[in-house]
Amino acid sequence: MFKFASRVLLKPLTALLICFAMQTSTALATPVERADWQAVFAKYDAVGTIVVFDQRGNEVKEWVYNTDRAKQRFSPASTYKVPHSLFALDANIVTDELQVFKWDGIERSFAPHNQDQTLRSAMQYSALWVFDIFAKQLGEAKAQQYLTKINYGNADPSIASNGSYWVDGKLAISATEQIKFLQALYQNQLPFKQADQLLVKDLMINETGKDWILHAKTGWQGRYGWWVGWVEWPTGPVFFALNIDTPNRLQDLDKRQAITLDILTSIDASPMSS
Repeated sequence: MFKFASRVLLKPLTALLICFAMQTSTALATPVERADWQAVFAKYDAVGTIVVFDQRGNEVKEWVYNTDRAKQRFSPASTYKVPHSLFALDANIVTDELQVFKWDGIERSFAPHNQDQTLRSAMQYSALWVFDIFAKQLGEAKAQQYLTKINYGNADPSIASNGSYWVDGKLAISATEQIKFLQALYQNQLPFKQADQLLVKDLMINETGKDWILHAKTGWQGRYGWWVGWVEWPTGPVFFALNIDTPNRLQDLDKRQAITLDILTSIDASPMSS
């Protein structure tokens, strides 16, 4: 199973990003259902959905597998770190990608979490404890204001018990809504400073090639997992939002990328085949 390289790419990529063509983000009225993609999910013994929005060239295409599930809202889990970073930057809880958050000394199961973090490393390693700091400093009322402002899922940051509201709380978003959020971020159309949106997009970079950049974020709630993002090509972006059940927990996590890459390959949009 492939693994992404971690790179610090802000300055080299800035010029490349500017050179890529910007496309409109008007969604098609009726996405095309791709029943044939069920074979890909079956190949990996997975149940779920994927939405793909292809803005390369002049003809915009939108495809979906499992339309009903694509409209169903789930906890965003760690995909929420993308908008959460924007909230923290806007509220001056974090000033830039270099600000250090001191490790609290609590040993966690994933070793990279057990160290000081920056915004970049917290995104790369999906360090939950850093974002818990953001949530505490923002407070529920301010978080709800931000969520409502960007029309993010049900915009409900409340939680019935201890935990992180984007994992264990009421906050929920659909795959279709994930795509809309990513499109707005891609075009710097969210109600935040352009510099902050550019930084967050850079923090999402997983891998780069000669003529493509892969921006993506995983998420895992325990019962289901996400992989959302886009592949940026010279002719435009290809957005994706995948959500699958994870009954085998950790054993199912690699399926998120594998299914998505197979589907992107089927439409000649996989970065790994370029």
